[in-house]
Amino acid sequence: MKEEITRVLTMVQEGKIDADKGSALIQVLKEKEETGSTLIEKPTKYLDKTLKIRVLTAQGDNVTANLPIKLIKVVLMAGHSIAASLPQSEKYVKDIDINLIIEAIENELDGQILDVKSANGDTVSVIIE
Repeated sequence: MKEEITRVLTMVQEGKIDADKGSALIQVLKEKEETGSTLIEKPTKYLDKTLKIRVLTAQGDNVTANLPIKLIKVVLMAGHSIAASLPQSEKYVKDIDINLIIEAIENELDGQILDVKSANGDTVSVIIE
């Protein structure tokens, strides 16, 4: 555990994380040591989950996309960058905060994240399972 705490303190010192985040990480390390569980258990289980996107339209056009959480960061960054550079989609993606989405994933957001229903019967759902 000393090695992990040293790494956290180094990240604080280098400015990679703030002192509050460092303190929280050290507390988690101490709790994990007390319970005898490893830090690898929870992230590994989370990284094995899938982001599921479901679009159902009133016209019967249905879209299903399943993306492993392991790929989400790469896909989000690349997709947002590409979409932002296309004149047709630039106006739609300029207000999307990709960093907020990535932060939610890093904090192990789980369950239904989005559920939108339009007046004409279209639905969009985004779920992490």
